[in-house]
Amino acid sequence: MMLSGKTGGSSRLLKPAAASQDVQLLELLAARSAKISEILKESPQEGLSHFLQEMPAEAKTFDLVIKFCYGYELDLSTENVVPVTCLAFHLKMTESHSRNNLLRKALTFFEQRVLLSWNETIKALCTVENIYKHAVNYGLVDACIESLVAKALADPSLLGEPMKNLICADDREDADIVYRTNARRRLFDLERQSEDLTVLPLLLYESIILAMNKRVVPPKNVAVSLSAYANKWVVSSISTGREKMSIYKRNSEREVIEAVERLLSHERGILSCTVLFDMLRSALILEASSDCKNGFEVRIGKQLEEATVKDLFIPFQGNSKEDIECLREILKTFYGNYPHSNLSGLIAVAELLERFLAEVSSNIDLKPAEFVSLADILIAASLVTQRRSDGIYRAIDIYLLNHRYLTESEREEVCLVLDCQKMSPEAREHAARNERLPLRVVVQVLFVGQLQLRDTILGEIQDSDNKLRKEVGGDDLAKLDCGEEQVRNEMEKMSHKVMELERECCMMRKEIQSGCSQSVKKEKVGMWREMKRKFGCTTSMHDYNCQIKKKKVHPK
Repeated sequence: MMLSGKTGGSSRLLKPAAASQDVQLLELLAARSAKISEILKESPQEGLSHFLQEMPAEAKTFDLVIKFCYGYELDLSTENVVPVTCLAFHLKMTESHSRNNLLRKALTFFEQRVLLSWNETIKALCTVENIYKHAVNYGLVDACIESLVAKALADPSLLGEPMKNLICADDREDADIVYRTNARRRLFDLERQSEDLTVLPLLLYESIILAMNKRVVPPKNVAVSLSAYANKWVVSSISTGREKMSIYKRNSEREVIEAVERLLSHERGILSCTVLFDMLRSALILEASSDCKNGFEVRIGKQLEEATVKDLFIPFQGNSKEDIECLREILKTFYGNYPHSNLSGLIAVAELLERFLAEVSSNIDLKPAEFVSLADILIAASLVTQRRSDGIYRAIDIYLLNHRYLTESEREEVCLVLDCQKMSPEAREHAARNERLPLRVVVQVLFVGQLQLRDTILGEIQDSDNKLRKEVGGDDLAKLDCGEEQVRNEMEKMSHKVMELERECCMMRKEIQSGCSQSVKKEKVGMWREMKRKFGCTTSMHDYNCQIKKKKVHPK
Protein backbone atom coordinates (compact mmCIF):
# COMPACT_ATOMS: atom_id res chain seq x y z
CA MET A 1 0.00 0.00 0.00
CA MET A 2 1.32 3.46 -0.85
CA LEU A 3 1.95 5.92 1.96
CA SER A 4 -0.50 8.83 1.74
CA GLY A 5 -2.08 11.57 3.78
CA LYS A 6 0.86 11.96 6.18
CA THR A 7 1.02 14.62 8.83
CA GLY A 8 3.76 16.27 10.85
CA GLY A 9 7.33 15.09 10.45
CA SER A 10 6.43 12.17 8.18
CA SER A 11 5.07 14.45 5.45
CA ARG A 12 8.11 16.66 5.53
CA LEU A 13 10.32 13.72 4.62
CA LEU A 14 8.86 13.74 1.13
CA LYS A 15 9.88 17.33 0.40
CA PRO A 16 12.88 17.90 -1.92
CA ALA A 17 14.67 20.13 0.57
CA ALA A 18 14.75 19.22 4.23
CA ALA A 19 15.07 21.66 7.14
CA SER A 20 17.44 21.06 10.02
CA GLN A 21 14.74 19.35 12.10
CA ASP A 22 14.02 17.02 9.18
CA VAL A 23 17.67 16.11 8.97
CA GLN A 24 17.47 15.25 12.66
CA LEU A 25 14.41 13.07 12.00
CA LEU A 26 16.17 11.25 9.19
CA GLU A 27 19.10 10.59 11.46
CA LEU A 28 16.77 9.20 14.16
CA LEU A 29 15.03 6.98 11.61
CA ALA A 30 18.33 5.80 10.21
CA ALA A 31 19.47 4.95 13.73
CA ARG A 32 16.48 2.63 14.15
CA SER A 33 15.89 1.51 10.55
CA ALA A 34 18.52 -0.47 8.69
CA LYS A 35 16.60 0.08 5.45
CA ILE A 36 16.54 3.89 5.68
CA SER A 37 20.18 3.87 6.71
CA GLU A 38 21.05 1.95 3.54
CA ILE A 39 19.02 4.31 1.34
CA LEU A 40 20.57 7.45 2.81
CA LYS A 41 24.02 6.09 2.09
CA GLU A 42 23.17 5.25 -1.53
CA SER A 43 20.66 7.92 -2.67
CA PRO A 44 19.65 10.38 0.04
CA GLN A 45 16.67 12.08 -1.68
CA GLU A 46 15.38 10.15 -4.69
CA GLY A 47 15.67 6.71 -3.12
CA LEU A 48 14.09 7.80 0.15
CA SER A 49 11.13 9.48 -1.56
CA HIS A 50 10.34 6.36 -3.60
CA PHE A 51 10.76 4.10 -0.58
CA LEU A 52 8.40 6.16 1.58
CA GLN A 53 5.75 6.15 -1.14
CA GLU A 54 5.72 2.34 -1.21
CA MET A 55 5.62 1.76 2.55
CA PRO A 56 2.82 -0.58 3.77
CA ALA A 57 1.38 1.87 6.26
CA GLU A 58 -1.10 4.65 6.82
CA ALA A 59 -0.19 8.04 8.23
CA LYS A 60 -1.19 7.20 11.81
CA THR A 61 0.98 4.08 11.76
CA PHE A 62 4.00 5.99 10.45
CA ASP A 63 3.48 8.66 13.11
CA LEU A 64 3.68 5.97 15.80
CA VAL A 65 7.04 4.90 14.38
CA ILE A 66 8.33 8.48 14.35
CA LYS A 67 7.27 8.98 17.98
CA PHE A 68 9.08 5.79 18.88
CA CYS A 69 12.22 7.13 17.18
CA TYR A 70 11.92 10.36 19.19
CA GLY A 71 11.85 8.31 22.38
CA TYR A 72 8.16 8.54 23.24
CA GLU A 73 6.46 5.60 24.93
CA LEU A 74 5.17 3.13 22.36
CA ASP A 75 1.36 3.02 22.38
CA LEU A 76 0.61 -0.43 20.98
CA SER A 77 -2.89 -1.94 20.83
CA THR A 78 -4.67 -4.86 19.20
CA GLU A 79 -5.93 -2.50 16.50
CA ASN A 80 -2.48 -1.17 15.48
CA VAL A 81 0.00 -3.91 16.32
CA VAL A 82 -0.26 -5.69 12.94
CA PRO A 83 0.26 -2.52 10.83
CA VAL A 84 3.11 -1.40 13.14
CA THR A 85 4.74 -4.83 12.94
CA CYS A 86 4.49 -4.87 9.14
CA LEU A 87 6.09 -1.41 8.97
CA ALA A 88 8.83 -2.45 11.39
CA PHE A 89 9.57 -5.46 9.18
CA HIS A 90 9.59 -3.23 6.10
CA LEU A 91 11.97 -0.71 7.70
CA LYS A 92 14.18 -3.49 9.11
CA MET A 93 13.94 -2.12 12.63
CA THR A 94 15.70 -5.17 14.06
CA GLU A 95 17.80 -5.84 17.15
CA SER A 96 20.86 -6.37 15.00
CA HIS A 97 20.60 -2.75 13.87
CA SER A 98 19.60 -1.20 17.21
CA ARG A 99 18.89 -2.61 20.66
CA ASN A 100 15.33 -2.53 22.06
CA ASN A 101 14.08 -1.84 18.58
CA LEU A 102 10.49 -1.56 17.37
CA LEU A 103 10.16 -4.96 15.67
CA ARG A 104 10.99 -6.88 18.82
CA LYS A 105 8.59 -4.81 20.94
CA ALA A 106 5.76 -5.17 18.40
CA LEU A 107 6.25 -8.94 18.03
CA THR A 108 6.35 -9.40 21.80
CA PHE A 109 3.06 -7.53 22.17
CA PHE A 110 1.56 -9.50 19.27
CA GLU A 111 2.54 -12.86 20.77
CA GLN A 112 1.68 -12.12 24.40
CA ARG A 113 -1.36 -9.86 24.13
CA VAL A 114 -2.99 -10.88 20.84
CA LEU A 115 -2.32 -14.51 19.97
CA LEU A 116 -3.22 -15.77 23.44
CA SER A 117 -6.79 -14.50 23.09
CA TRP A 118 -9.48 -15.66 20.64
CA ASN A 119 -11.16 -12.27 20.59
CA GLU A 120 -7.99 -10.20 20.33
CA THR A 121 -6.74 -12.36 17.47
CA ILE A 122 -9.94 -11.74 15.52
CA LYS A 123 -9.69 -8.02 16.28
CA ALA A 124 -6.15 -7.97 14.95
CA LEU A 125 -7.18 -9.82 11.78
CA CYS A 126 -9.79 -7.14 11.11
CA THR A 127 -6.93 -4.66 10.55
CA VAL A 128 -5.18 -6.84 7.97
CA GLU A 129 -7.33 -6.31 4.88
CA ASN A 130 -5.47 -3.26 3.49
CA ILE A 131 -2.03 -4.74 4.15
CA TYR A 132 -2.94 -8.39 3.55
CA LYS A 133 -0.04 -9.18 1.21
CA HIS A 134 2.56 -7.82 3.63
CA ALA A 135 0.92 -9.45 6.68
CA VAL A 136 1.03 -12.80 4.88
CA ASN A 137 4.64 -12.36 3.78
CA TYR A 138 5.73 -11.54 7.33
CA GLY A 139 3.86 -14.56 8.78
CA LEU A 140 1.38 -12.58 10.85
CA VAL A 141 -1.72 -14.00 9.16
CA ASP A 142 -0.53 -17.59 9.51
CA ALA A 143 0.22 -16.98 13.18
CA CYS A 144 -3.32 -15.69 13.75
CA ILE A 145 -4.87 -18.62 11.87
CA GLU A 146 -2.82 -21.16 13.81
CA SER A 147 -3.85 -19.52 17.08
CA LEU A 148 -7.56 -19.64 16.19
CA VAL A 149 -7.40 -23.25 15.00
CA ALA A 150 -5.66 -24.38 18.18
CA LYS A 151 -8.28 -22.67 20.32
CA ALA A 152 -11.14 -24.13 18.26
CA LEU A 153 -9.69 -27.62 18.69
CA ALA A 154 -9.51 -27.09 22.45
CA ASP A 155 -12.98 -25.52 22.67
CA PRO A 156 -15.17 -26.02 19.55
CA SER A 157 -18.00 -24.06 21.19
CA LEU A 158 -16.07 -20.90 20.29
CA LEU A 159 -17.49 -21.42 16.81
CA GLY A 160 -21.03 -21.91 18.14
CA GLU A 161 -22.98 -24.85 19.48
CA PRO A 162 -24.67 -27.24 17.02
CA MET A 163 -28.17 -26.22 16.03
CA LYS A 164 -31.26 -27.58 17.69
CA ASN A 165 -33.24 -30.10 15.73
CA LEU A 166 -36.67 -28.81 14.82
CA ILE A 167 -39.23 -30.27 17.19
CA CYS A 168 -41.97 -31.70 15.00
CA ALA A 169 -43.57 -31.33 11.60
CA ASP A 170 -46.38 -29.07 12.83
CA ASP A 171 -44.52 -26.92 15.31
CA ARG A 172 -41.46 -26.38 13.16
CA GLU A 173 -43.21 -24.61 10.26
CA ASP A 174 -42.51 -21.17 11.71
CA ALA A 175 -39.76 -22.17 14.11
CA ASP A 176 -36.70 -19.97 14.27
CA ILE A 177 -33.32 -21.60 13.93
CA VAL A 178 -31.44 -21.01 17.15
CA TYR A 179 -28.17 -22.08 18.68
CA ARG A 180 -27.85 -24.03 21.89
CA THR A 181 -25.29 -22.19 23.94
CA ASN A 182 -23.91 -22.94 27.36
CA ALA A 183 -23.72 -20.26 30.05
CA ARG A 184 -20.07 -19.46 29.41
CA ARG A 185 -20.65 -19.08 25.66
CA ARG A 186 -23.73 -16.87 26.21
CA LEU A 187 -21.71 -14.61 28.48
CA PHE A 188 -18.93 -14.54 25.89
CA ASP A 189 -21.42 -13.56 23.18
CA LEU A 190 -22.96 -10.78 25.25
CA GLU A 191 -19.61 -9.25 26.06
CA ARG A 192 -17.82 -9.84 22.76
CA GLN A 193 -20.43 -10.07 20.07
CA SER A 194 -18.29 -8.22 17.51
CA GLU A 195 -15.34 -10.57 18.00
CA ASP A 196 -16.69 -13.41 15.92
CA LEU A 197 -15.29 -15.01 12.78
CA THR A 198 -18.24 -13.71 10.77
CA VAL A 199 -16.86 -10.15 10.94
CA LEU A 200 -13.85 -11.14 8.84
CA PRO A 201 -13.64 -10.63 5.07
CA LEU A 202 -14.11 -13.75 2.95
CA LEU A 203 -10.43 -14.09 2.06
CA LEU A 204 -9.42 -14.43 5.71
CA TYR A 205 -12.50 -16.37 6.79
CA GLU A 206 -12.07 -19.00 4.09
CA SER A 207 -8.40 -19.49 5.00
CA ILE A 208 -9.32 -20.04 8.65
CA ILE A 209 -12.12 -22.55 7.94
CA LEU A 210 -9.92 -24.44 5.48
CA ALA A 211 -7.29 -24.79 8.19
CA MET A 212 -9.92 -25.92 10.72
CA ASN A 213 -11.29 -28.54 8.33
CA LYS A 214 -7.78 -29.80 7.68
CA ARG A 215 -7.12 -30.10 11.42
CA VAL A 216 -10.54 -31.78 11.93
CA VAL A 217 -12.30 -29.27 14.12
CA PRO A 218 -15.76 -30.86 14.75
CA PRO A 219 -17.80 -30.37 11.53
CA LYS A 220 -20.99 -29.54 13.42
CA ASN A 221 -19.37 -26.53 15.07
CA VAL A 222 -17.75 -25.43 11.82
CA ALA A 223 -21.15 -25.72 10.14
CA VAL A 224 -22.67 -23.37 12.71
CA SER A 225 -20.04 -20.76 11.88
CA LEU A 226 -20.57 -21.23 8.14
CA SER A 227 -24.32 -20.87 8.58
CA ALA A 228 -23.88 -17.67 10.57
CA TYR A 229 -21.47 -16.30 7.96
CA ALA A 230 -23.86 -17.07 5.09
CA ASN A 231 -26.76 -15.55 7.00
CA LYS A 232 -24.81 -12.38 7.81
CA TRP A 233 -23.44 -11.70 4.34
CA VAL A 234 -25.98 -13.34 1.99
CA VAL A 235 -29.24 -14.83 3.27
CA SER A 236 -30.34 -11.84 5.35
CA SER A 237 -29.91 -9.47 2.41
CA ILE A 238 -31.75 -11.64 -0.15
CA SER A 239 -35.12 -10.44 1.17
CA THR A 240 -34.39 -6.94 -0.15
CA GLY A 241 -34.70 -8.29 -3.70
CA ARG A 242 -32.02 -8.95 -6.26
CA GLU A 243 -33.30 -6.11 -8.47
CA LYS A 244 -31.87 -3.57 -6.01
CA MET A 245 -28.51 -5.32 -5.82
CA SER A 246 -25.47 -3.70 -7.38
CA ILE A 247 -23.30 -5.86 -9.62
CA TYR A 248 -20.45 -5.63 -7.10
CA LYS A 249 -22.64 -6.71 -4.18
CA ARG A 250 -24.21 -9.49 -6.23
CA ASN A 251 -20.80 -10.87 -7.22
CA SER A 252 -19.52 -10.58 -3.65
CA GLU A 253 -22.49 -12.47 -2.25
CA ARG A 254 -22.17 -15.13 -4.93
CA GLU A 255 -18.53 -15.65 -3.91
CA VAL A 256 -19.61 -16.01 -0.28
CA ILE A 257 -22.33 -18.61 -0.90
CA GLU A 258 -20.06 -20.63 -3.20
CA ALA A 259 -17.29 -20.57 -0.59
CA VAL A 260 -19.70 -21.66 2.15
CA GLU A 261 -20.80 -24.63 0.04
CA ARG A 262 -17.18 -25.65 -0.64
CA LEU A 263 -16.29 -25.45 3.04
CA LEU A 264 -19.40 -27.20 4.38
CA SER A 265 -19.10 -30.86 5.32
CA HIS A 266 -21.31 -33.43 3.57
CA GLU A 267 -22.05 -35.09 6.89
CA ARG A 268 -25.78 -35.66 7.32
CA GLY A 269 -27.63 -33.55 9.87
CA ILE A 270 -24.99 -30.93 10.71
CA LEU A 271 -27.43 -28.23 9.57
CA SER A 272 -31.21 -28.31 9.50
CA CYS A 273 -33.10 -28.68 6.25
CA THR A 274 -34.48 -25.16 6.68
CA VAL A 275 -31.00 -23.64 6.80
CA LEU A 276 -29.85 -25.69 3.81
CA PHE A 277 -32.92 -24.64 1.82
CA ASP A 278 -32.18 -20.99 2.66
CA MET A 279 -28.66 -21.43 1.31
CA LEU A 280 -29.93 -23.20 -1.82
CA ARG A 281 -32.48 -20.43 -2.38
CA SER A 282 -29.71 -17.83 -2.11
CA ALA A 283 -27.51 -19.78 -4.53
CA LEU A 284 -30.35 -19.89 -7.05
CA ILE A 285 -31.12 -16.19 -6.74
CA LEU A 286 -27.45 -15.24 -7.11
CA GLU A 287 -27.04 -17.65 -10.04
CA ALA A 288 -24.21 -19.48 -8.31
CA SER A 289 -22.28 -22.25 -10.04
CA SER A 290 -23.97 -25.57 -10.76
CA ASP A 291 -21.54 -27.29 -8.38
CA CYS A 292 -22.71 -24.98 -5.61
CA LYS A 293 -26.42 -25.60 -6.27
CA ASN A 294 -25.93 -29.35 -6.68
CA GLY A 295 -23.97 -29.48 -3.43
CA PHE A 296 -26.86 -28.01 -1.45
CA GLU A 297 -29.37 -30.25 -3.25
CA VAL A 298 -27.40 -33.37 -2.29
CA ARG A 299 -27.14 -32.31 1.35
CA ILE A 300 -30.88 -31.60 1.50
CA GLY A 301 -31.68 -34.90 -0.19
CA LYS A 302 -29.86 -36.82 2.52
CA GLN A 303 -32.27 -35.55 5.19
CA LEU A 304 -35.38 -34.59 3.23
CA GLU A 305 -37.69 -36.34 5.69
CA GLU A 306 -36.88 -33.52 8.16
CA ALA A 307 -38.03 -30.74 5.80
CA THR A 308 -41.20 -28.67 6.12
CA VAL A 309 -43.72 -27.67 3.48
CA LYS A 310 -42.43 -24.11 3.68
CA ASP A 311 -38.93 -25.33 2.85
CA LEU A 312 -40.06 -26.82 -0.46
CA PHE A 313 -41.09 -23.47 -1.87
CA ILE A 314 -38.05 -22.46 -3.92
CA PRO A 315 -39.19 -19.57 -6.14
CA PHE A 316 -36.25 -17.61 -7.48
CA GLN A 317 -36.90 -16.33 -10.98
CA GLY A 318 -40.56 -17.14 -11.51
CA ASN A 319 -39.37 -20.16 -13.46
CA SER A 320 -41.47 -23.03 -12.13
CA LYS A 321 -39.85 -25.56 -14.47
CA GLU A 322 -36.47 -24.98 -12.85
CA ASP A 323 -38.08 -25.14 -9.40
CA ILE A 324 -39.58 -28.53 -10.29
CA GLU A 325 -36.27 -29.84 -11.64
CA CYS A 326 -34.58 -28.70 -8.44
CA LEU A 327 -37.13 -30.67 -6.42
CA ARG A 328 -36.58 -33.70 -8.65
CA GLU A 329 -32.82 -33.57 -8.01
CA ILE A 330 -33.39 -33.44 -4.27
CA LEU A 331 -35.77 -36.41 -4.40
CA LYS A 332 -33.34 -38.30 -6.61
CA THR A 333 -30.70 -38.04 -3.91
CA PHE A 334 -33.16 -38.99 -1.17
CA TYR A 335 -34.49 -42.13 -2.87
CA GLY A 336 -31.11 -43.09 -4.30
CA ASN A 337 -29.55 -43.26 -0.84
CA TYR A 338 -32.37 -44.08 1.56
CA PRO A 339 -32.15 -47.46 3.37
CA HIS A 340 -35.27 -49.22 2.08
CA SER A 341 -35.52 -51.36 5.20
CA ASN A 342 -36.98 -48.36 7.06
CA LEU A 343 -40.27 -47.02 5.71
CA SER A 344 -40.76 -44.19 8.21
CA GLY A 345 -38.71 -41.70 6.19
CA LEU A 346 -40.41 -42.70 2.95
CA ILE A 347 -43.83 -42.20 4.50
CA ALA A 348 -42.74 -38.83 5.93
CA VAL A 349 -41.57 -37.60 2.52
CA ALA A 350 -44.73 -38.85 0.79
CA GLU A 351 -46.88 -37.00 3.34
CA LEU A 352 -44.67 -33.92 2.97
CA LEU A 353 -45.16 -33.92 -0.80
CA GLU A 354 -48.93 -34.34 -0.37
CA ARG A 355 -49.08 -31.26 1.88
CA PHE A 356 -46.82 -29.33 -0.47
CA LEU A 357 -48.91 -30.20 -3.53
CA ALA A 358 -52.09 -29.13 -1.73
CA GLU A 359 -50.42 -25.86 -0.72
CA VAL A 360 -48.98 -25.03 -4.13
CA SER A 361 -52.24 -25.92 -5.90
CA SER A 362 -53.79 -22.65 -4.75
CA ASN A 363 -51.15 -20.68 -6.69
CA ILE A 364 -53.08 -18.96 -9.47
CA ASP A 365 -49.94 -18.82 -11.65
CA LEU A 366 -49.32 -22.58 -11.57
CA LYS A 367 -49.96 -23.93 -15.06
CA PRO A 368 -51.71 -27.28 -15.65
CA ALA A 369 -48.56 -28.90 -17.07
CA GLU A 370 -46.57 -27.80 -14.01
CA PHE A 371 -49.25 -29.14 -11.67
CA VAL A 372 -49.16 -32.48 -13.50
CA SER A 373 -45.36 -32.60 -13.18
CA LEU A 374 -45.56 -32.06 -9.43
CA ALA A 375 -48.34 -34.64 -9.12
CA ASP A 376 -46.22 -37.15 -11.05
CA ILE A 377 -43.44 -36.62 -8.51
CA LEU A 378 -45.88 -37.37 -5.69
CA ILE A 379 -47.17 -40.49 -7.46
CA ALA A 380 -43.64 -41.83 -7.89
CA ALA A 381 -42.82 -41.02 -4.26
CA SER A 382 -45.90 -42.94 -3.08
CA LEU A 383 -45.14 -46.20 -4.90
CA VAL A 384 -43.33 -47.90 -2.05
CA THR A 385 -45.66 -46.67 0.69
CA GLN A 386 -48.76 -47.86 -1.25
CA ARG A 387 -50.64 -44.72 -0.23
CA ARG A 388 -54.15 -43.95 -1.40
CA SER A 389 -54.59 -41.24 -4.01
CA ASP A 390 -56.74 -39.11 -1.68
CA GLY A 391 -53.91 -36.59 -1.35
CA ILE A 392 -53.72 -36.12 -5.11
CA TYR A 393 -57.51 -35.82 -5.33
CA ARG A 394 -57.48 -33.12 -2.65
CA ALA A 395 -54.79 -31.20 -4.55
CA ILE A 396 -56.76 -31.52 -7.80
CA ASP A 397 -59.87 -30.19 -6.09
CA ILE A 398 -57.95 -27.20 -4.70
CA TYR A 399 -56.34 -26.55 -8.08
CA LEU A 400 -59.68 -26.60 -9.93
CA LEU A 401 -61.22 -24.38 -7.27
CA ASN A 402 -58.53 -21.74 -7.80
CA HIS A 403 -58.38 -22.11 -11.60
CA ARG A 404 -62.02 -21.89 -12.64
CA TYR A 405 -61.03 -20.45 -16.01
CA LEU A 406 -59.66 -23.82 -17.23
CA THR A 407 -61.31 -25.40 -20.24
CA GLU A 408 -62.85 -28.87 -20.08
CA SER A 409 -59.83 -30.38 -21.84
CA GLU A 410 -57.42 -28.66 -19.43
CA ARG A 411 -59.37 -29.95 -16.45
CA GLU A 412 -59.25 -33.44 -17.93
CA GLU A 413 -55.48 -33.08 -18.35
CA VAL A 414 -55.15 -32.20 -14.68
CA CYS A 415 -57.29 -35.19 -13.67
CA LEU A 416 -55.23 -37.67 -15.68
CA VAL A 417 -52.92 -38.10 -12.67
CA LEU A 418 -55.78 -39.34 -10.48
CA ASP A 419 -55.99 -43.10 -9.91
CA CYS A 420 -59.64 -43.69 -9.06
CA GLN A 421 -58.95 -47.27 -7.99
CA LYS A 422 -56.72 -46.05 -5.14
CA MET A 423 -59.24 -43.56 -3.77
CA SER A 424 -60.89 -44.24 -0.43
CA PRO A 425 -64.70 -44.67 -0.34
CA GLU A 426 -65.00 -41.26 1.34
CA ALA A 427 -62.95 -39.57 -1.40
CA ARG A 428 -64.98 -41.30 -4.13
CA GLU A 429 -68.20 -40.21 -2.48
CA HIS A 430 -66.99 -36.60 -2.45
CA ALA A 431 -65.77 -36.83 -6.05
CA ALA A 432 -69.10 -38.20 -7.26
CA ARG A 433 -70.77 -34.95 -6.13
CA ASN A 434 -67.92 -32.63 -7.12
CA GLU A 435 -69.16 -30.22 -9.79
CA ARG A 436 -65.62 -29.02 -10.49
CA LEU A 437 -64.52 -32.37 -11.88
CA PRO A 438 -64.99 -33.14 -15.58
CA LEU A 439 -68.04 -35.31 -16.27
CA ARG A 440 -65.90 -38.15 -17.58
CA VAL A 441 -63.95 -38.29 -14.32
CA VAL A 442 -67.16 -38.37 -12.27
CA VAL A 443 -68.46 -41.27 -14.38
CA GLN A 444 -65.14 -43.07 -13.97
CA VAL A 445 -65.31 -42.62 -10.19
CA LEU A 446 -68.87 -44.00 -10.12
CA PHE A 447 -67.88 -46.95 -12.27
CA VAL A 448 -64.93 -47.86 -10.04
CA GLY A 449 -67.16 -47.50 -7.00
CA GLN A 450 -69.74 -49.88 -8.45
CA LEU A 451 -67.11 -52.46 -9.35
CA GLN A 452 -65.58 -52.36 -5.89
CA LEU A 453 -69.02 -52.55 -4.28
CA ARG A 454 -69.90 -55.61 -6.38
CA ASP A 455 -66.63 -57.32 -5.50
CA THR A 456 -67.15 -56.55 -1.82
CA ILE A 457 -70.70 -57.94 -1.75
CA LEU A 458 -69.75 -61.07 -3.67
CA GLY A 459 -66.85 -61.65 -1.34
CA GLU A 460 -69.00 -61.27 1.76
CA ILE A 461 -71.68 -63.60 0.35
CA GLN A 462 -69.09 -66.23 -0.47
CA ASP A 463 -67.59 -66.03 3.02
CA SER A 464 -71.01 -66.19 4.63
CA ASP A 465 -72.04 -69.13 2.43
CA ASN A 466 -68.95 -71.12 3.33
CA LYS A 467 -69.48 -70.43 7.01
CA LEU A 468 -73.12 -71.50 6.97
CA ARG A 469 -72.40 -74.70 5.05
CA LYS A 470 -70.04 -75.75 7.78
CA GLU A 471 -72.67 -75.15 10.47
CA VAL A 472 -75.82 -76.72 8.89
CA GLY A 473 -76.75 -79.94 7.02
CA GLY A 474 -79.66 -82.03 5.58
CA ASP A 475 -82.95 -80.16 5.04
CA ASP A 476 -81.37 -76.96 6.26
CA LEU A 477 -79.01 -77.05 3.31
CA ALA A 478 -81.96 -77.21 0.92
CA LYS A 479 -83.51 -74.16 2.55
CA LEU A 480 -80.16 -72.45 2.47
CA ASP A 481 -79.82 -73.18 -1.25
CA CYS A 482 -83.28 -71.68 -1.81
CA GLY A 483 -82.31 -68.52 0.03
CA GLU A 484 -79.07 -68.35 -1.88
CA GLU A 485 -81.01 -68.55 -5.15
CA GLN A 486 -82.94 -65.43 -4.22
CA VAL A 487 -79.74 -63.61 -3.32
CA ARG A 488 -78.15 -64.67 -6.59
CA ASN A 489 -81.11 -63.31 -8.51
CA GLU A 490 -80.71 -59.96 -6.80
CA MET A 491 -76.98 -60.00 -7.49
CA GLU A 492 -77.59 -60.77 -11.15
CA LYS A 493 -79.85 -57.74 -11.40
CA MET A 494 -77.14 -55.60 -9.84
CA SER A 495 -74.55 -57.16 -12.11
CA HIS A 496 -76.66 -56.29 -15.18
CA LYS A 497 -76.85 -52.68 -14.02
CA VAL A 498 -73.09 -52.58 -13.54
CA MET A 499 -72.55 -54.07 -16.99
CA GLU A 500 -74.81 -51.44 -18.53
CA LEU A 501 -72.84 -48.74 -16.76
CA GLU A 502 -69.61 -50.36 -17.90
CA ARG A 503 -70.75 -50.30 -21.54
CA GLU A 504 -71.67 -46.63 -21.25
CA CYS A 505 -68.24 -45.89 -19.80
CA CYS A 506 -66.34 -47.95 -22.33
CA MET A 507 -66.15 -45.26 -24.98
CA MET A 508 -65.33 -42.62 -22.39
CA ARG A 509 -62.50 -44.69 -21.02
CA LYS A 510 -60.96 -45.04 -24.46
CA GLU A 511 -61.14 -41.29 -25.06
CA ILE A 512 -59.51 -40.59 -21.74
CA GLN A 513 -56.79 -42.96 -23.01
CA SER A 514 -55.78 -44.76 -19.92
CA GLY A 515 -58.68 -43.31 -17.93
CA CYS A 516 -57.27 -42.93 -14.51
CA SER A 517 -53.78 -44.05 -13.64
CA GLN A 518 -53.76 -47.83 -13.72
CA SER A 519 -52.60 -49.86 -10.77
CA VAL A 520 -48.92 -50.65 -10.79
CA LYS A 521 -48.40 -53.85 -12.74
CA LYS A 522 -46.82 -56.77 -11.00
CA GLU A 523 -43.40 -57.23 -12.43
CA LYS A 524 -40.38 -59.26 -11.52
CA VAL A 525 -38.68 -56.13 -10.21
CA GLY A 526 -39.62 -55.10 -6.69
CA MET A 527 -41.66 -52.03 -5.79
CA TRP A 528 -38.57 -50.30 -4.37
CA ARG A 529 -36.65 -50.72 -7.61
CA GLU A 530 -39.65 -49.52 -9.64
CA MET A 531 -39.91 -46.35 -7.54
CA LYS A 532 -36.17 -45.70 -7.93
CA ARG A 533 -36.51 -46.18 -11.66
CA LYS A 534 -39.14 -43.46 -11.83
CA PHE A 535 -36.67 -41.05 -10.25
CA GLY A 536 -33.84 -42.28 -12.49
CA CYS A 537 -31.84 -43.61 -9.58
CA THR A 538 -29.62 -46.67 -9.64
CA THR A 539 -29.38 -49.19 -6.86
CA SER A 540 -26.08 -47.75 -5.71
CA MET A 541 -26.32 -46.05 -2.36
CA HIS A 542 -23.93 -43.30 -3.40
CA ASP A 543 -24.79 -42.71 -7.04
CA TYR A 544 -25.64 -39.04 -7.35
CA ASN A 545 -25.07 -38.80 -11.09
CA CYS A 546 -28.17 -40.67 -12.21
CA GLN A 547 -30.52 -38.75 -14.46
CA ILE A 548 -34.22 -38.41 -13.78
CA LYS A 549 -36.27 -39.85 -16.60
CA LYS A 550 -38.84 -37.29 -17.56
CA LYS A 551 -42.37 -38.54 -17.98
CA LYS A 552 -44.07 -38.26 -21.32
CA VAL A 553 -46.11 -35.11 -21.68
CA HIS A 554 -49.79 -35.87 -21.37
CA PRO A 555 -51.62 -35.00 -24.57
CA LYS A 556 -53.98 -32.11 -24.29
